[in-house]
Amino acid sequence: MYEVIGSLRTRTFRVLWLLEELGQPYRFIEETPRSEGIIALNPLGKVPALRIDGDVLTDSVAIMTYLADRHGAFSAPAGSIARARQDALTFYIIDEMDAVLWSSAKHSFVLPEEKRVANLKPTLGWEYERAARHLCRRLEKSPFLCGPDLTLPDILATHCAEWAKAAKIMPRLPVFDAYLERMMARPAYKAAQTPRT
Repeated sequence: MYEVIGSLRTRTFRVLWLLEELGQPYRFIEETPRSEGIIALNPLGKVPALRIDGDVLTDSVAIMTYLADRHGAFSAPAGSIARARQDALTFYIIDEMDAVLWSSAKHSFVLPEEKRVANLKPTLGWEYERAARHLCRRLEKSPFLCGPDLTLPDILATHCAEWAKAAKIMPRLPVFDAYLERMMARPAYKAAQTPRT
């Protein structure tokens, strides 16, 4: 059985959601970032961590890729052109959305006050909206970001959108809003909100 270690209001949610989509059994262990329990698994102090077969994996995207590959779902096959395109979109979301949101968090409450840059949020909001508009162009052609089926980029983009709402930099884009509503209505998304302990 998988053990997911982390905090629900972090990137850990992505892993829990994917496990629910996969229908795989898991146990959720609550640990906050930089806690002793997490540092024992990941010296960087970041969540999530996945314990499997006596080993530990870290980084939400690495964990999700491993799980999708292992169970042959929610991802194009490794080595295929479709997978290269999916990976390109995954990296785009991480670079242009997740990184922007992490910068917002760092300059809002993570960094020491003397290291924070004031008034950075409008620029970060502009960057996030530009990336979301790119995703909208894809969603005008298909129900999911990589075509007719849910893949890892959909989970990542939806989780980033939740984060953007909390950071108050979420743009109002009807195509993206409708997509997010569909994604958040998925039974696995709802189940991940109350993970199995």
